Amino acid sequence: MNIKLSNELSVIARILLLALMMAYMAVPTSRAHDIPASVTVHMYVKPEGDTLRLLLRVPLESMSELVYPTWGPGYLDFERADPVLLDAAHVYLTEELQVFENGTLIEDKMITAYRATSPQDRSIQSWEAAIENIKKPPLNNDERLYYGQAVLDVLYEFPITSDQSRFSIHPTLNKLASITNTVLRFIPAGSGERVFNYVGDPGVVELDPSLLHALYEFMELGFFHILEGIDHILFLLCLVIPLRSFRGLIPVVTSFTVAHSITLISTAFGVAPQALWFAPLIEMLIALSIVYMAFENIIGAKLENRWMVAFGFGLVHGFGFSFLLSDSMQFAGSHLFTSLLSFNLGVEIGQLFILALVLPVLNLLFKYVVKERTGEILLSALVAHSGWHWMTERNDRLSEYVFVWPEFNAAFIAELMRWGMLAVIVAIASWGMYELAKYIDRRAVK
Repeated sequence: MNIKLSNELSVIARILLLALMMAYMAVPTSRAHDIPASVTVHMYVKPEGDTLRLLLRVPLESMSELVYPTWGPGYLDFERADPVLLDAAHVYLTEELQVFENGTLIEDKMITAYRATSPQDRSIQSWEAAIENIKKPPLNNDERLYYGQAVLDVLYEFPITSDQSRFSIHPTLNKLASITNTVLRFIPAGSGERVFNYVGDPGVVELDPSLLHALYEFMELGFFHILEGIDHILFLLCLVIPLRSFRGLIPVVTSFTVAHSITLISTAFGVAPQALWFAPLIEMLIALSIVYMAFENIIGAKLENRWMVAFGFGLVHGFGFSFLLSDSMQFAGSHLFTSLLSFNLGVEIGQLFILALVLPVLNLLFKYVVKERTGEILLSALVAHSGWHWMTERNDRLSEYVFVWPEFNAAFIAELMRWGMLAVIVAIASWGMYELAKYIDRRAVK
């Protein structure tokens, strides 16, 4: 009986041991599946003659599922690593690079050179140095570099019909890490280098966009930005709740539009402060504008002066629009100013779209559901509640930044002069809005 029990326990132990071994073999080691939190990828794109060359530098740690030959305590064995490095390039990079010529995908692509090197290698700072470096012989094992610290340079060639074509690229390299930062340098034939800097997957990047493409893309960007910005929508709602006539809305909406256009365009030309606290300050002031407008509606607003309030807060909202635009202007190519105007036009179309939806709903609500004054108070109270929470949260975030008084030097004087020019523009625009408001009032009396 004891012998039988012992045999059964032995069989069970073997089964458990076999299961553990299979589980260990099925689950890759942490080295094979660790995904870096953040990596930086460098990329050059240069069309020349009938060939477009694309050079990549990618940290080897982001391609860690392959087994790289090592020696000693884990140093990369450069003398045996070439086949695995080529496999890494094909597995992780080749299929993720889509290059288009005049909108058509270039199907043929070929790796013409690859080389592992140290991340301290500075050759990636220029195209000429990077090309020279990748064509050097492989490093030898005198370079004691852990495999996870190395970077891989890969050079691709794409056949093209002309280096004067329009090129675009869709690099889906965001899978290399949780956060993939890409620095893309495009060197068009016959002109200077153009730099793009983005995070994750930006979609198809037009390396040299046409005027029509830039106009459409930035108009769409502005349109959807206003639709997705719930704080901007609530501010517009506060503006129109007590003003639901077309004539009454003209000076208010126009003054808001003019004001945010001034600060949006001015910021694109470098007028806004570069301090870290400025963006949180603007976000807090946007929330404050919602709270102020909502409380003004509750206690009873002086509607004849509402255009002034809209103008003042429009200056603040313009800075808010500019924060999104500042990251997107790199995709405008040589059409910076037209893209800026196109974005602003998209914002205006979005505002008109919102007003076209909101005004009929408010009129029906106040006609059939609730009395006008009661409805104004209830809606404004709901908006004020949301705005108050945003304001307190953003104020807490703002309090984490330290304000440092600027030094009185030549740079500070130049900054004051730029702000002085902005103040003059604001004064002229406010005078124009004052005249427009008076004209509309006179027409209303007649």
